[in-house]
Amino acid sequence: MSETEAVKAGLEAKFPQLAASVRIQRERRLWVDVTQESFHQVFEHLVKTMGFSTLCTITGLDVGADLEFIYHLAKDGGVMVNLKTRCPKGRSIRTVTPLFTGASIYERELEDLLGARVEGLPPGPRYPLPDEWPTDQHPLLKDWKPAGAPAAAAAPAAAAPTAAEPAAAPAPQGETKT
Repeated sequence: MSETEAVKAGLEAKFPQLAASVRIQRERRLWVDVTQESFHQVFEHLVKTMGFSTLCTITGLDVGADLEFIYHLAKDGGVMVNLKTRCPKGRSIRTVTPLFTGASIYERELEDLLGARVEGLPPGPRYPLPDEWPTDQHPLLKDWKPAGAPAAAAAPAAAAPTAAEPAAAPAPQGETKT
């Protein structure tokens, strides 16, 4: 049994409800879909019991009524688990900083760019948006429009050449001799 298959078997043994949710994408790459209610238990098991000691990044996506979060975890040897969960917009997720203090930068991105609420995130500066950016503006939401922007901006029409700007000469046709 490969290490990838061993991780899959270990997760399914500990969490039988995940049997249909653990997929091997290719050798050393697994995807696991979990509910928000079981997320922390599965996350903690991967880190404390199964040796996933690196949080590579957290990906956040706007998927309509929900926000989707993918926690990319890796262990020595190159096996990576992509732990995916969803949360309705407006509800909060719990921070993973007790296990990975460096996760705070990823979680601040989720707050700034998607409007996610991260419960338990230690205080700190905004990231990556500047401090003067409006706190209710989240540019990675699908329905985001910049504050004060018109609903639909028309593309400017191409300007006709003026007397001071003659029209470009037509491209030469036929063969040219060198």
